[in-house]
Amino acid sequence: MPKLPKHMRPLTDKEEARIQKGIAQDPDNPEWTKEDFKKARPFAEIFPELAESIKRARGRPRVEKPRKQISLRLDPDVIAKFKATGPGWQGRINDVLKSAKVR
Repeated sequence: MPKLPKHMRPLTDKEEARIQKGIAQDPDNPEWTKEDFKKARPFAEIFPELAESIKRARGRPRVEKPRKQISLRLDPDVIAKFKATGPGWQGRINDVLKSAKVR
């Protein structure tokens, strides 16, 4: 049995019995048999076009010059002022730094 994360506790026998009863009573999704598992095929094999369209649609589009992640220490009041401007505050910090004249 896999080890549970610290914030989770094992199910009690009563909880497990309630879950198993619910599984057994679900007419729309019965528990799979060994025969069901033998007949199963991967989603991408059954619906290749749909699987490909889902795969392509994930995540952000690639950019020519992706930004680099760094660690930067800023004063708390500076961060609070930018956060107060709403979503996109990190991008606005980037814009301010771009336009700054470096000494």
